[in-house]
Amino acid sequence: MDKDKTLVIDGMALLFRHFYATSFRNQFMVNEAGVPTNGIQGMIRHTLKLIEILKPERMVITWDMGSETIRNEWFKDYKKNRTAPPEELIPQFDYVKEVIDDIGFCQTGIKGYEADDIIGTLSVKYDDLIIVSGDRDLLQLLDGTNDIWLTKKGFTEYNIYTKSLFEDQYGINPSQFVDVKALMGDPGDGYYGVKGIGEKTALKLIREYGSIEQLLLNLDTLTPSVSSKIEADKVSLEMSLRLAQIITDVPIDIDLVETKSPLSINPAHIKSVLDHHHLSISSKYVNSLDI
Repeated sequence: MDKDKTLVIDGMALLFRHFYATSFRNQFMVNEAGVPTNGIQGMIRHTLKLIEILKPERMVITWDMGSETIRNEWFKDYKKNRTAPPEELIPQFDYVKEVIDDIGFCQTGIKGYEADDIIGTLSVKYDDLIIVSGDRDLLQLLDGTNDIWLTKKGFTEYNIYTKSLFEDQYGINPSQFVDVKALMGDPGDGYYGVKGIGEKTALKLIREYGSIEQLLLNLDTLTPSVSSKIEADKVSLEMSLRLAQIITDVPIDIDLVETKSPLSINPAHIKSVLDHHHLSISSKYVNSLDI
């Protein structure tokens, strides 16, 4: 890829986001085959709006592939406390990929890895990415050659991060965010870091010591309270550090990315695919595309 803009979308983040945006009102938008499509419709609308806004040269949509990943081999309780997805969402996991494939957009996912890992690998292989997700963990990937847009409201409002903006806000460099995450843990992912240390304290410690490695070498300089907490949870901390780190050497299919990611928008084709799948997406989302 050259230095033109490449849009990288965390597909699962958008699918979940738009499923829950309407499901709380019991609006599942069931199609003629009886399959709920509310998450799919929102995800496709969001994708088309991003194309309209950014006019990227290329686009890759990334996916988680199943609930088990390599991190479950490292730590059996990884994400084990998450509730099962609602029954109305389950059929949309495969169906959304079918719709995207019919449209012709590039999408990829690898069993055993998370979408974050696919995105992480793309971020070290290519420059000038705009990464769209709702996952703050991705902020560790900011390196000066990419931007991260975290969903905020609707299809057009985002918290947009560059490396410099991140450093101004957090007072650390993006790669150190892994150490912060490891200290504070992520209960949603099932790892807990050091009990009693939250984000504020974790940031303070990493600003001062630079890394968990240096922190562990200097426990005697900490307050007795913080030192004892880290000592008590040292094993948890070491595993949390491993789990918080996004993998950046996933064996993605580069030929697929190189071949399918360039965008060539054919509004008539997109409309026909949406009609074929009985997706009631307003024509304005297609007609506004101009690449």
